[in-house]
Amino acid sequence: MKTQNRVRIAINGRYLSQIQSGVQRFAGELTRAIAKLDWQAGEQPILLSPHTTSTTPDGLGLTVVHCGRLKGQAWEQFDLPRCSQDRFLINPGNTAPVFRRHQLVVLHDAAVFSQPEGYSWKFRVWYKILQTILCHTTARIVTVSEFSRQELSKHLKVSPERIEVVPEGCEHISRVAPDTSILQRHNLVGRPFVLAVGNLARHKNLGALNVLSQDLQQRGVPLVISGGVDKGVFSGKTNLPRSALYTGRVTDEELHALYAAASCFVFPSHYEGFGLPAIEAMACHCPVVAADIPALREVCADAALYVDPCNPQSISHVICSLLDDPQLAASLRDKGDKRAQYFTWDKAARMLIAIAKDDMK
Repeated sequence: MKTQNRVRIAINGRYLSQIQSGVQRFAGELTRAIAKLDWQAGEQPILLSPHTTSTTPDGLGLTVVHCGRLKGQAWEQFDLPRCSQDRFLINPGNTAPVFRRHQLVVLHDAAVFSQPEGYSWKFRVWYKILQTILCHTTARIVTVSEFSRQELSKHLKVSPERIEVVPEGCEHISRVAPDTSILQRHNLVGRPFVLAVGNLARHKNLGALNVLSQDLQQRGVPLVISGGVDKGVFSGKTNLPRSALYTGRVTDEELHALYAAASCFVFPSHYEGFGLPAIEAMACHCPVVAADIPALREVCADAALYVDPCNPQSISHVICSLLDDPQLAASLRDKGDKRAQYFTWDKAARMLIAIAKDDMK
């Protein structure tokens, strides 16, 4: 794109019509952070959304333009390019219009390639085709970790230099007031408990917490699992811990309360592109025990204890040992506080906009 007198950017707001998961979280928080940057008069980006979006979250900070007549993938492929006109288009949620020039797309991970059994075949085939095509257009490609950059490079057959890294932020969880009513509803007030957050995707590996759940039950300590599942995307069954306490989906305020009150947070995933819940837990002063996988090593650094996600007995042993060691827990809390400060949405927004402006020169 030739240099223009004014920066003109549009953001793909399809995420507003989707159930919130990690990708939608990224898109929403990034949008809010972009809105807070210093923009010249008339240069603030606009957020384009399908007309079928029923509600718009408060605090986005950008003008939301509902446009087009289609919905879902059809809206994104046909209506969005027309609605965005000559603006540079930022697509924060894994997908983008194929035939759109001057755009950026954030591909969060290569899970559909590395963990195909965790997705429905329709979802898997569409994502593989779309992302392969996008990586061979002029679109700027961004991901959220060095691990994901290498994974995408390998599976999409593009050079790592073609993909830029913009880490996620975590301050969204600490800026909301904790809603402790969730602790009261589940009889968790003043009690030690271990927290996990996830869904039924196989790579989330919640079944590996069976032994932990049983061992904690003997101690009178509950394993609390928060989260949900989109049955239209994820396939297969997970052998979930039967003795765990399941809260279902929770609000940010309730999640903050759970993180802040938990004795520790356990994250047993086989595969992650970034691992946002681990950093959210650190931001809420919660000790973290994470699977020893590349993305979580990269993100958590020395602020977590690491366990073999394929060894349920080891997971239980490490967590039970942590519960018995207050000094170790305190050390992890301190390290987690410092690590969480590194990941901010303001930093992510500035990095992403710098990439967009570089492409607009």
